[in-house]
Amino acid sequence: MTGARHILVLPDRDAAEEVAEALPERFGVTQEPQLVRDALAGEDDAEDAQWLVVVEDPAGALDAAALDAFADEYDGWLETE
Repeated sequence: MTGARHILVLPDRDAAEEVAEALPERFGVTQEPQLVRDALAGEDDAEDAQWLVVVEDPAGALDAAALDAFADEYDGWLETE
């Protein structure tokens, strides 16, 4: 696969920020990941939101299984576009 967007779904902002900070060292990510708040359907409370860390991988070099395992360390998971 060449060129991918990986989306790490995390339970809260703190976890998302920690993951985003660790990605360059752990995986050699050179582009700054995007943090996106994803409110759950039908929920008005800001506490009921997942956070997404969006990682662009234009070369398709990142290991999806390793990213999934990394997200799992923070009670999250990986979705790949």
